[in-house]
Amino acid sequence: MNLISRTVTGIVLIVIGAVLVGVSPFIQFISLIYGIPVLIVGIFILLNKKEDQIEPIKKSKNLNK
Repeated sequence: MNLISRTVTGIVLIVIGAVLVGVSPFIQFISLIYGIPVLIVGIFILLNKKEDQIEPIKKSKNLNK
């Protein structure tokens, strides 16, 4: 993902997770079970910067093993 899509996706998931956690005491506690993982995944997507780095290909000298 590039920076813009990662940021938008992370913010959307954080907002959805926060809303689910916030309304869970008033509606049903099952939304808390869905809200916490969505919130964690949103934070992880927003803060993951190593995904955009390209790793160089390591060439091996012994290809015919």
